[in-house]
Amino acid sequence: MAKSEDDDKTWAEFNEAVNMTPAALRKHLDSEESQAVGQKTDGGESTGHKEGRRILAIKDKKKTDLSEDDYAHMRKVVSYVHRHLAQGGKARQDPDSPWRMSLMNWGHDPLKT
Repeated sequence: MAKSEDDDKTWAEFNEAVNMTPAALRKHLDSEESQAVGQKTDGGESTGHKEGRRILAIKDKKKTDLSEDDYAHMRKVVSYVHRHLAQGGKARQDPDSPWRMSLMNWGHDPLKT
């Protein structure tokens, strides 16, 4: 697959996986629930929370301004969302579950259809 075709596929998959608007993601990242879930780094911020901020930075760019690093990160987000969705179990029934809050940190709300 050519680079531009791969980038187009990544763009489409990223925008499908990240189903929250930038405004909704910003609001979520500002919440206590968002900051309470996930593995904390040395700086005290969870990995997912940091990822959410990176997703917002990508969403703020024009497609033509995305770098190779951005595309690599978009593929990481898609992979995480797909993997995490497969692990929902009973947490799928709880709209306040850490599972959902973690997914939302990565820009995906599993309750959004």
